[in-house]
Amino acid sequence: MRIFLTGGSGYIGRATIAELVRRGHSVEALARGEESARAVTDAGAVALRGSLGDLDVLNHAAARAEAVIHLAQASSADMDLAAATAMQDGVGAGTYVHTGGSWVYGDTDGVQDETAPWNPPNAVAWRRSVEDAVLARAAEGARPVIVQPGLLYGGDNRLIDHFFITPGKLGGAIPYIGDGANRWALVHVDDVAALYVAALSAKAGSVYIGVGESSPTMKQVAEAAARGAGLHGKTVSITLEQARAQMGPVADAFALDQRFTSTKARRELGWAPTHGDPLETFERG
Repeated sequence: MRIFLTGGSGYIGRATIAELVRRGHSVEALARGEESARAVTDAGAVALRGSLGDLDVLNHAAARAEAVIHLAQASSADMDLAAATAMQDGVGAGTYVHTGGSWVYGDTDGVQDETAPWNPPNAVAWRRSVEDAVLARAAEGARPVIVQPGLLYGGDNRLIDHFFITPGKLGGAIPYIGDGANRWALVHVDDVAALYVAALSAKAGSVYIGVGESSPTMKQVAEAAARGAGLHGKTVSITLEQARAQMGPVADAFALDQRFTSTKARRELGWAPTHGDPLETFERG
């Protein structure tokens, strides 16, 4: 199958291109600059120069493809919806896979699935209008599918790079927020890549949460990361206000307490995550 993909030079993108190529698909991937073009080419795709703001480029590339996977992160709801619309118009009745995220559900109060009510932190509240508009195209004969990954780990991008503050700033300790009892719905990047490929065959209008079976607490992840970093498990509690000062509004998302089931993706798509305990990965550094 001919696939057009955005965000191919990113963390999920490179893994997804590799999985698509391994499954025999041909991939054309958007690349904003030379470095991005090299990254997608090295992953096995053909690079197409352009950005999410180049709507004609997106539309024409989608029209050449049999399916589209939109992984790139837009800077606003307007930009994301404009890009999604251009690609959905282009691919027509071909599958259009759009990227969401599990944070939109807020604190889950137990194990939840795709039917859970939305209660997003401010950092991701904008996603609702975009996803609603994307899914609404199913009534027009389009084939939209939304994948909502949990928190990613594994590969060459560690979660510690995105949340954990440089240990040197905290006396050589890895931080967690508050008592660290909130759970993180983690998923390995290679498993998410396999979910995107599986989603190409999904029914129009489908939404899938992609998480692994384990949801360790933030403190457990911090302790494992500290061991993996050679810090002998040294951790420290920080307040949410301190985390916000370091990270901005996204700190509220990392403070969420979330547990999910991916039963729907397993049942309908045959998706089967192969990576087990994420703490082992963090402990390996």
